[in-house]
Amino acid sequence: MMKMRCWGAALLVPIVVACGTEEVEEEESLQTWTVISGDMRLTAEATGNVEPIRAVEVTSKASGEVTRLYVDVGNEVEPGALLAEVDPRDVRNAFDQSQADLQVAQARAEISQAQLTRSEELLESGVISDQEHESRALDFANSRASVVRAETNFELAQLRLDDVIIRAPLAGTILEKNVEEGQVIQSASQNVSGGTTLVIMADLKFMQVRTLVDETDMGDIRAGMPATVTVEAYPQERFMGIVEKIEPQALVQQNVTMFPVIVQLDNDSGLLRPGMNAEVEIELAQESGVLLVPNNALVTPEDVQPASVVLGLDIGTIDTSNLFAGLGDGRGRPTADQTSAREGGRSGGRQGGATRGTGGGRGGAAFDSMRALMASGISQDSALVLLPEIANLFSGRRGGGGGGRGGFSGQGAVEQVGQAEPGEGTSGQQRETSRAVVFVVAADGTTIEPRGVMVGLNDFDFTEVVSGLEEGDLIATIGAADLRASQDEMRNRGRPDFGGGRGGFR
Repeated sequence: MMKMRCWGAALLVPIVVACGTEEVEEEESLQTWTVISGDMRLTAEATGNVEPIRAVEVTSKASGEVTRLYVDVGNEVEPGALLAEVDPRDVRNAFDQSQADLQVAQARAEISQAQLTRSEELLESGVISDQEHESRALDFANSRASVVRAETNFELAQLRLDDVIIRAPLAGTILEKNVEEGQVIQSASQNVSGGTTLVIMADLKFMQVRTLVDETDMGDIRAGMPATVTVEAYPQERFMGIVEKIEPQALVQQNVTMFPVIVQLDNDSGLLRPGMNAEVEIELAQESGVLLVPNNALVTPEDVQPASVVLGLDIGTIDTSNLFAGLGDGRGRPTADQTSAREGGRSGGRQGGATRGTGGGRGGAAFDSMRALMASGISQDSALVLLPEIANLFSGRRGGGGGGRGGFSGQGAVEQVGQAEPGEGTSGQQRETSRAVVFVVAADGTTIEPRGVMVGLNDFDFTEVVSGLEEGDLIATIGAADLRASQDEMRNRGRPDFGGGRGGFR
């Protein structure tokens, strides 16, 4: 247990501490937070446009003048409903001609059949030769072929006559009407451009939102995840959907890599209309009844000493060697101190701060380089001086620019030390646990001590504590500006002789 030195901070939950020196006699206050139980929900947000899942362009198979138009924009129709009629005179004339040709062919076939029958009788009586009989048989075969051709032409003429009446291919709503009565149209079969589109229709009971999701969130999104959609027209309504698919080809907009994500929605209410602007929240994970602490109450293990200075503690008495002894990962498994540099960078990208940036996402490679230098005996601060490009990259980790979701309010990323098994959380995705440190305030408010904890989900405001704390524990919060100032002071103190300040990377 460490005794506090006197210091001042903004009051959230005040704990009054009397200063025990002759020079200072005023009372100071400490900013604290009581650990509570609550729900944690992690989402990826994006914007997009509402559109029907299936939209159909209805074209005519017949050319000619539109004589009747039975629908208008906004009309709801059933499958097979009348949409329009095209002038049938040309196709009806062709139909009548094909019908007459069929009748003639059938009559000739009947006559040829009778002649063939008489020829067989005469051949048996020896009246005609074999050659004459074969000629009669050939005439009969030709007449049957003529019947087949006439039947085919008649069927085609019947189809063309049916084509002058355009019907709805599916149930839906008319979205666009592109022709008017009296307009001459071209059929799709007779025009290389595909013919004239009469109407565009779609089933609006099932809609989708085509949205673009930032590349940094793609590692957490899977098909089948639940999503919530809101539109400006109905700000109080929440439309439930599901991630249908993630398209493989990325799009780059203003130097930002995005991936198209399709979210399908039920629209039984009929409120959603094509073209509406939509706000999408994809639920990545959700936990109920977990311990929550504010992000500014957590620091990395490397920042215990700078944070202690901010809290007025005597850093000479602080022992951080056993902060995480026996703690595990909070989910029944041992910690993984050998976490890869890539996963460490991923953790930095997710937890490095409330503002998206580039530092956390690239933290894996820099972390690897930093560890290599320090393994050779160079201190952290010296490495930062010798390699300023790494210092710039780590500014996000130590100063809150690490980007991604959540983070410790600008206090840097928490080093990832373990992963949960698939199936944990509502998303069914792998869960990460990380090491962090809190400063627990004694019940009498006279002492503060650092305590190692394992943390899980985090958003822009709060972090889930999976082990190391209990509900009702009182912990100190630390301002990001104060912490950064303390970090800089300790770093500058060690730079002249490359001695390396306290609290370096481990």
